[in-house]
Amino acid sequence: MSFVGKVWKVLVGIKDGLVLTFMLMFFVALFAILSARPNPGQVRDGALLIDLQGVVVEEKTALDPIEALLSRSAPVGETRARDVVRALDAAATDNRIKAVVLDLTTFLGGGQVHLKDIGEAMDRVRKAKKPVLTYAMGYADDHMLLAAHASEVWLDPQGMAMIAGPGGNHLYYAGLLEKLSIKARVYRVGEYKSAVEPYTRSGMSDEARANTSGLYGALWEEYKANVTKARPKLQLAQVTGDPVAWIASSGGDMAKAALAAGMVDKLGDRAQFGARVAELAGADPWDSRPGTFAASELAPYLADLGQIRQGKTIGVVTIAGEIVDGEAGPGTAGGTRIADLLDDALDDDLAALVVRVDSPGGSVTASEEIRRAIQRFRDRKIPVAVSMGNVAASGGYWVSTSSDRIFAEPETITGSIGVFAVVPTFEDAAAKLGVTSDGYRTTELSGQPDFLGGFTPAMDALLQTSIGGTYKDFLGRVSAARRMPIERVDQIAQGQVWDGGTARQIGLVDEFGGLTDALAWAAAKVGAKDGEWHAVFLGEKADNYDSLIRRLVTSESEGRAAVPANGDLFAMVAQNRADLGTRITRDAERLLGTRGIQAFCMDCPVGRGPVSGPSPARGEGGPGMLSLLAWLTAR
Repeated sequence: MSFVGKVWKVLVGIKDGLVLTFMLMFFVALFAILSARPNPGQVRDGALLIDLQGVVVEEKTALDPIEALLSRSAPVGETRARDVVRALDAAATDNRIKAVVLDLTTFLGGGQVHLKDIGEAMDRVRKAKKPVLTYAMGYADDHMLLAAHASEVWLDPQGMAMIAGPGGNHLYYAGLLEKLSIKARVYRVGEYKSAVEPYTRSGMSDEARANTSGLYGALWEEYKANVTKARPKLQLAQVTGDPVAWIASSGGDMAKAALAAGMVDKLGDRAQFGARVAELAGADPWDSRPGTFAASELAPYLADLGQIRQGKTIGVVTIAGEIVDGEAGPGTAGGTRIADLLDDALDDDLAALVVRVDSPGGSVTASEEIRRAIQRFRDRKIPVAVSMGNVAASGGYWVSTSSDRIFAEPETITGSIGVFAVVPTFEDAAAKLGVTSDGYRTTELSGQPDFLGGFTPAMDALLQTSIGGTYKDFLGRVSAARRMPIERVDQIAQGQVWDGGTARQIGLVDEFGGLTDALAWAAAKVGAKDGEWHAVFLGEKADNYDSLIRRLVTSESEGRAAVPANGDLFAMVAQNRADLGTRITRDAERLLGTRGIQAFCMDCPVGRGPVSGPSPARGEGGPGMLSLLAWLTAR
């Protein structure tokens, strides 16, 4: 009995230890969760500190906790543009906020429309007689689009500033595919639909070059006008005209060159910058380390603002990222997910609907699924407005055709009305390896698609006919939506990409304006004056503890280092080299991945952040011959 008693005591001890361990883990997790959520109580008198880590986006990508924990790494940070604008507008009239600070140390960029909106909000803060300061180790194009609107621009003495302008090179794989004996079978409609050119050419076609030149030229003019208007002392011609001579004039010191050219106002390290902010907004009563100042961060400040819920409800659905079939997203526009959000909202007594589009397109079947869901609102006589963000091209324009009014910005990229598909076959590669195919067919389509034996002429013709039919559908939808003859639509279609200003001139959009303008139009259509309506973003959820997961997978210092610093020219070169591998991987997936007919704009620069951001979700296919091909390829 004494032996049994001792065993029993050991088991009870183990049980008690496990209970205490799990209780401790529970309370630690509970504390971490509560502390990770934005707390309005953290807002205090001082500066509003907006740390723009990573990229500015329309819709944040949901962080997969399992993937993050297994990989022990967190993806590049994201900040919603409208959150920054809302905080800046509130800070302009908030007596607690003495100054606004934008920390751009780990900022990687964003779309031109988003950055313009944030810049205009910074101007409104300055008009309220409140200083706006920026600090960074380095300023590139996107940084300057924000910094130009600041009252004080600070640069670390070891940093740099440079403006390169839009543009760059694509990768072309025709030579590689030829050496590998892989045949990229391309089916497209649209003389300017250049998304397939990387697989069929060794360089850009004249048609694509002409269209891209016009687009980038317009975006560059808008950029220069914005920056020089906000910061007249910036010697933009010198910075971009002869950058080598400009840097040499300061003895190779890039920080001093930036100061001399009016790109920045002060050179100083973080401690000196913090001391300056403390002069304006007050010292931090809890932290006396160098560089600290009294401040409220973005997330708690937004939580403190709360939400307006009075008057009529205007729904806003966001279509951001590549459009794919299925439930993907947020951050990727899963057709089924967005259609379900819209259908659920039909019972929510919405007075109007605004469709916010920031997408280069993608799957035709998913685009049509979303368009039909939007049309169901119009069938119920509910006004629908489309607000285009940085880009609403190809499938992004397809979903926009079911609307009463289309708003776009001059910097918006739209159009690209055309469709394509790329299917690789391996008959030549198989033959080189001694693999051949033979058999008996009852028809020209028997055994097709045959990826090792090749496609028959009938199969090729059928696939091209399918693409042609989809293009005609696209033209028809645009013709009906814009009240324009199909012949005229075909002239401005053909895969051509337009800036917002040109798109308005040729009739693809109705008027200039952002999301705020689209909401105001929708409110006016239902007879709601200011203060008599509010917006509800469909499917938007509270923070899902992304910050907690990021803390678990990496320390704060490691997390900041994971986003490449931009203060050294060689570091920026190295980052571009690292991004090259991701570009090649994505191009390979677009060739070999499971995809049906695509209405996708390859030339649309959604933003100049890293290409190593969230990768597009893979579509699940859809009805039709090309989706059958995609399904067979995936088997």
